[in-house]
Amino acid sequence: MNPMPRPVRLLLAALTLLLPQVARTAPRPNVVLIVCDDLNDYVGHLGGHPQAHTPNIDRLASSGVSFVNAHSNHPVCAPSRASFFTGLYGQSSGNLWWDPWFKNPVLANSMTLMEHFRANGYEVVGSGKLMHHLWKENWDEYKHPTDYGPFAHDGKRSGGHPSVPMPYRSIGAIDGSYAPLSDVPYDGKKGKGWVYGRRSGKKLIPFRYTSETDRSETPDEMNAQWASRRIRNFARKDSGKPFFLAVGFIRPHLPLHAPKKHFDRFPLDQVKVPLIKPDDAEDCHYRDSFYDKHQKGLRYFRMLSESYPKTEDGLRAFTQAYLACTSFVDEQVGVVLKAIEDNGFADNTIVVFTSDHGFNMGEKEYLFKNSPWEESTRVPLVIRAPGTAKPGGQPTHPVALVDIYPTLKDLCQLEGDTRKNAKGKPLSGHSMRPFMENPKDGEWSGPNGALSMIFVGRNPKAELTDEEVWDPTKQHWSYRTKRWRYVRYNNGDEELYDHASDPQEWTNLAGKAEHAELKLKLRKEMEALIAKTS
Repeated sequence: MNPMPRPVRLLLAALTLLLPQVARTAPRPNVVLIVCDDLNDYVGHLGGHPQAHTPNIDRLASSGVSFVNAHSNHPVCAPSRASFFTGLYGQSSGNLWWDPWFKNPVLANSMTLMEHFRANGYEVVGSGKLMHHLWKENWDEYKHPTDYGPFAHDGKRSGGHPSVPMPYRSIGAIDGSYAPLSDVPYDGKKGKGWVYGRRSGKKLIPFRYTSETDRSETPDEMNAQWASRRIRNFARKDSGKPFFLAVGFIRPHLPLHAPKKHFDRFPLDQVKVPLIKPDDAEDCHYRDSFYDKHQKGLRYFRMLSESYPKTEDGLRAFTQAYLACTSFVDEQVGVVLKAIEDNGFADNTIVVFTSDHGFNMGEKEYLFKNSPWEESTRVPLVIRAPGTAKPGGQPTHPVALVDIYPTLKDLCQLEGDTRKNAKGKPLSGHSMRPFMENPKDGEWSGPNGALSMIFVGRNPKAELTDEEVWDPTKQHWSYRTKRWRYVRYNNGDEELYDHASDPQEWTNLAGKAEHAELKLKLRKEMEALIAKTS
């Protein structure tokens, strides 16, 4: 037999050397994104409430990196979700408030997170509340649209649960209601009781409750089970494509309805009310600068106080329901995590857990989201990225929800421009990978602080022209660094809080002469970031 020619032998040897390198090249990881609604820092490992029960979220945090100083860029539903699913600040896109994001000329010409994954060969599926305005064309599959139910129904209309005292109950079916599912409204007779938020044609769909073990599934349970089944199907029917799966849970968004066992976990007489300083609002400027007595946060607090003999009684009942719903949604997160682990995806799947914004629980006489303070802007943000994220890491450098998109683009090595054309804009945020690899000393290219915008709107006190209403420079801003929170309202009023000595933001230092230089520095940093991203 003739010997193999030397050039051929050299070529084969070179290919052999390359084979191990090819074998070591891992496929792109799968991604599971879990988004809650209105979840503040009432999470065990974040320490926001001493009675918080979130074992599944805490377990995820211990296996990944928890960004303990993460913040929403727009601490209210629609603009927050439009921002972090497109990777663009509201001031960058001009989508500052509740208009459907897909009608915004910048966002319509920029790829959503889902579109970018799909363009990179991922199978993209979702269910539940993700973007506030659903656009199914972004997805290969979308299962359940948003449903805030079950609602209390009196036979004619949905409203606040009858066990909620007036006047708080008069707020309505969503924001004016809290109760365990076992407390069936109006005894469940003659078309009364629980109903879903969705309809079958023009008819409401009843939510059946006989007992804790014999009842309909809540929308959040449906979404958790869908995610579990979908993950199992990915394992059984390997398409050769990685997947991006997103699931959005409603709770702890109002109405605060959850199974009885979660309310039982927090006996009412043992619930600890939020730590609130008397007259804490006196050195703040939100009443003067923007809000009036009809603003939801102020109004909801006032109405809750009026509904009980003492304000503390109302806060205790509300806190019990919020803790119960947080425990309940943690259970649903556990269903999704178990599916990842049971189906062999734990080692090749990035898991991201977060919320669209937080929620004030009565601090500064405010009971709602969309405030410039820590309770509204701070969110849980956990990323488990096998091989990259240091388990148990807790970076303290401020990051923001707008940084999720560039982080996933980086971790999954997604290729291509995120702009569809010249009308779109590049991503506003920065990859958080450095903090995942080195939680204490990671060096990144992002800003020194996290930026949050409070939209002014057409409030009469704002005295803005129609054009100025949509001008980013006319909004209210909050800027959170590692130590400080600086708030500047559009009339020039300021607040400054030192988190090293005042984590509750009880003492506004903005008027102190010794902080004038620091305040100016923070203002310049904030204004530079706004200008850079507008």
